[in-house]
Amino acid sequence: MKDQGKTVRKMILGFLLIAGIALVGCSSSNSEVVAKVNDEVITKDDLYEILVANSGAQTLESLISETVIKQEAKKEGIEVSDEEIKADLDIMIDSYGGEDSFNEALAYYGYKRDDIVKNITINMLVKKLMEPGIDITDEDIKAYFEENKDSLGTEEEVSAKHILVEEKDLADEIYEKLQKGEDFEELAKEYSIDGSASSGGDLGFFGRGKMVSEFEEAAFNLAVGEISKPVESEFGFHIIMLVDRVEGTEAKLEELSEEIREILLDEAISSGFDEWFSAVLANYTIENNL
Repeated sequence: MKDQGKTVRKMILGFLLIAGIALVGCSSSNSEVVAKVNDEVITKDDLYEILVANSGAQTLESLISETVIKQEAKKEGIEVSDEEIKADLDIMIDSYGGEDSFNEALAYYGYKRDDIVKNITINMLVKKLMEPGIDITDEDIKAYFEENKDSLGTEEEVSAKHILVEEKDLADEIYEKLQKGEDFEELAKEYSIDGSASSGGDLGFFGRGKMVSEFEEAAFNLAVGEISKPVESEFGFHIIMLVDRVEGTEAKLEELSEEIREILLDEAISSGFDEWFSAVLANYTIENNL
């Protein structure tokens, strides 16, 4: 729940950045050649004209919206600190599995980190502008907790290794070798027909409902370090060694109330943004000459 509470923050106004990127750097009067087909040239003017025709209206609306939000924040004396931006950026990077995966995603979609920072800033300004008008009560938090209690705690998980073979006689033979002290990982690499063989049969951590029932029942009933007798399933015969166990934890309202409040706040901002922004926009004079 802790990670969920941190990563649930929605990118409410992602469109402000995404739609706006296409025209960045384009000039309305530029004869620079950007491509050539035989002797026929394609200029930046040509490219700009197509970009404006295809997405210019949407992009301009996004830039207008962004400008309104910035002006509204300035009027209210609202700012976003570098520390706040870094905290949200770190959450986003973690959600992608680290810096490398995050940078790969940016490259794939053609974005720069500065683009994401800009987007985070706009989202934070919106949150700070809208939050004073949103009332999240203790009753709201308790109701959310009761409705989602089962998914807010953590389930029991075990980490196991196994050796999978097709024949019962071979499984019994391997089990006897293990009882005599032979190395589990080496025997898994030698005999197992499962894809985990190359890693010594390591399956990592898993919860209930992730494995076939026969395997699950045997694994969850083992003590740490204990090795099962051969267990038959639809895949063959498994010899299972329990590596570790993590007990499940029950969700507690007092520990999760602030994270639940953030979830409810984000949901309220997301659902109420259009109405809020329309009311704000009514106070601005907008001249669109596109």
